[in-house]
Amino acid sequence: MDLNYSPEYQEFRQELRDFLEANKDKWPTRTQIVPTEEMKAWQKLLIEHGYTARTYPKEYGCYGAKPDVLKSRIIAEEFTAAGAYLGLSGQGVAMLVPTLLELGTEEQKAEWVEKTLHGDVLWCQGYSEPGAGSDLASLSTKATEDGDDFIINGQKIWTSTAAEAHMMFCLVRTEPDAPKHKGISYLLIPMDTPGIEVRPLVTMTGEAEFNEVFFTDVRVPKTNIVGARGEGWAVANSTLKHERGMLGDPNIARNRLEKIIAMMKEETIDGTTLMENPLLRDRLLQLQARMLTMQFNSYRTLTAQSKKQNPGLAQLVGKLQGCELRHQISALAIDVLGELGLLFGETPRLRNHGVWQRQYMFDLGLIIGGGTAQIQKNIIAERGLGMPREPKVMKTQPAK
Repeated sequence: MDLNYSPEYQEFRQELRDFLEANKDKWPTRTQIVPTEEMKAWQKLLIEHGYTARTYPKEYGCYGAKPDVLKSRIIAEEFTAAGAYLGLSGQGVAMLVPTLLELGTEEQKAEWVEKTLHGDVLWCQGYSEPGAGSDLASLSTKATEDGDDFIINGQKIWTSTAAEAHMMFCLVRTEPDAPKHKGISYLLIPMDTPGIEVRPLVTMTGEAEFNEVFFTDVRVPKTNIVGARGEGWAVANSTLKHERGMLGDPNIARNRLEKIIAMMKEETIDGTTLMENPLLRDRLLQLQARMLTMQFNSYRTLTAQSKKQNPGLAQLVGKLQGCELRHQISALAIDVLGELGLLFGETPRLRNHGVWQRQYMFDLGLIIGGGTAQIQKNIIAERGLGMPREPKVMKTQPAK
């Protein structure tokens, strides 16, 4: 079996390397949640050359290439190897855009896809509620009809980027008498609509990375529904599928491992590099092996998607493995830093602005966020492996 790349792919790789070298001065010097003009300019350049949003249709401001698993992998490999910014991601780019392309109206695609991909519109996700987290279908935020509008009342929680977002894609209950998985609708809501209040929630990183959002008589046009009314659960699951793909991205793990390798080659103790420490080196190799299995598993997912097939189990395991691996990579980085890895906050000895310490704490939250590890294991077992559902506890009547 010949596993070498054909001349076509070798030429593509060289073209990509030439692009990265020629445009090195345009790489964003810093990245943040709200895209800077530098980030937007780089994103625009990547879209024009087909290095991000590669297969999305041209009519929505994208490149319009045919799906090609190997070219997608070469792009990820070369950007990671060069340390170049891969382009905008997040809830709008990685989750809403593919959902709209799959299930949105032509008007919704024309209105939101290009603006979102170019960083002009930032989105947040309104799913979880105080009483509906793991059991999301129990959500109670309601939308009642009033002419051509819905009037929304309720609350969402753990809403990332709500304080910065221009728009929210949100699940609301439009048919309160329907079974809990029915009667839910998927709405696009402008965050500057009167009646919306955002309150920050400070996490253990010391930052307000999540928020709670309150809706009081918030008026939204009915035309903002994605998919059919009352069938938002199916739309939501499409978005969750893309969210799991984003959280299980092997390129993030690979990028972080490359940084740890560089650090282990540079840092020394008594004149010996940390790469020569057998315990740390073995941990690194174990994490590298897991990262490679994720990368090869992503080939399966990309291949299935390019053929418009359901990736099945290959896609279901991505989020679980990805989030746990990221956390363990950050743990290795902290151990590599030694006593300096214990520092956090403002201190002159802090390395890399404390990025590894912050990621360690944030990644622990991601094991819970986007579907807890326990919920993911149930999904893998039931949907991926066809195992029977966990029996429900019988409700007993109180004795008379």
